[in-house]
Amino acid sequence: MMSHCLDINPEPTDLEQILSDCRETLKYCVKTGHPHFFNQLSTGIDVIGMAGTWLAASANTNMFTYEVAPVFTLMEEVIFTHMRNLIGWQDVDAIFVPGGALSNLYGVLLARHHAMPEVKRAGLSGDKRPVVFTSEQSHFSIKRAAAILGIGTDNVVFVRCLGNGKMDLQDLHEKLRASQQAGAVPIMINATCGTTVLGAFDPLPELADLCEQYGIWLHLDAAWGGGALLTRDYKYLFQGIERADSITWNPHKMMGVPLQCSAFLTKHKGLMKMCNGMGATYLFQTDKHYDVSYDTGDMSIQCGRHNDVLKLWLMWKAKGDLGFEEQISKNFQLAAYFRDKVKERAGFHLVLDKIEAPNVCFWYLPPSWRTRAIEKVKHAHLHEVAPLVKAKMMESGGLMVQYQPLGDLPNLFRVAVSNPSLTTRDLDYILEEIDHLGKEIPLPPDWDDETLRDNRH
Repeated sequence: MMSHCLDINPEPTDLEQILSDCRETLKYCVKTGHPHFFNQLSTGIDVIGMAGTWLAASANTNMFTYEVAPVFTLMEEVIFTHMRNLIGWQDVDAIFVPGGALSNLYGVLLARHHAMPEVKRAGLSGDKRPVVFTSEQSHFSIKRAAAILGIGTDNVVFVRCLGNGKMDLQDLHEKLRASQQAGAVPIMINATCGTTVLGAFDPLPELADLCEQYGIWLHLDAAWGGGALLTRDYKYLFQGIERADSITWNPHKMMGVPLQCSAFLTKHKGLMKMCNGMGATYLFQTDKHYDVSYDTGDMSIQCGRHNDVLKLWLMWKAKGDLGFEEQISKNFQLAAYFRDKVKERAGFHLVLDKIEAPNVCFWYLPPSWRTRAIEKVKHAHLHEVAPLVKAKMMESGGLMVQYQPLGDLPNLFRVAVSNPSLTTRDLDYILEEIDHLGKEIPLPPDWDDETLRDNRH
């Protein structure tokens, strides 16, 4: 292993050793661009995007003012205008942020400012208790944002999901009414457009209706699913998106842009600066010789900001909308292929037959377990299979697939298709390798102690 290379010494290290350290680093790091890496939603490598990353590092530009980043500021404007048109808005304020979690924090922050602008100056106080609503299968960053912003995790109301992973509208309606009756102030509904595990899309038109009825902010977490806006066949998943107040969209996921590239967008022009602006005069002078509206730094909760636009701009120039459409549509088609293969293969059991995003979730039963239907397998037993198989994956080094529990369901595998270089052979390999790694997993010691007849997989 390379542990001896990690130490920092008082004396300089010569170039030969530095080059050796570089080789060792690449040798032992996880190959996230490999077509057998499925552990996260961001996979693969694009050479144009990689070139953009190198060029951005060479320029070493901070993105807070036009005077230091004129070309890259204009690139951001072009990209965000293009995204705005895909969404269907008339206006847009937008910024690249360090990841989808921070983008969702911006959504909660703007929702709070929209409902309670006085909090920016006076802080949270008095009888007003802001409440955020989100599905129980939404990203944890919504809860974290509430903690960071002083709203409090107790004031995040988790809405029940239906079996397909979508938000239960009846449960949401009841919880909205109960919240108001308790004297709370609902400030935001977070709709997920491509949940992390099942890939579900929450019903946007109905959620937009509720937001209008209650006068609250609608934020869309489209970190994973946003790329589908570039397709004609799958854009229907975003019906009603133009009614959202703000959107999280991560091009580093479905679009395959190198990490990290996450956009936060809102249709409320000027609100980001009203919410976040501090008017630091050493950066944001009002008497500059150019139009200071191009200085984006006062919209941000950061000061310095990384150049995340160049790699995306270069990729979009190289591919065009049509190239991205072909790439992303292929992801959906490959996911449908893989779903069918899982359904056909002995020992593999789908969590959902119908998928929306290119997510396929399944359970695996080792050969010696297959004398019993999966409905008769105790949850506690099935829960142990995926971690055992994953441990063998890590030891063998030929495949990485994520697993997780979901609500009351036992650990399941999730394959999310986002690597542009994937083929059907790579997906076939997943099933072959899991079967190979799991074939020797023995029956649990208490296998015959009880047979539960009320399992619901």
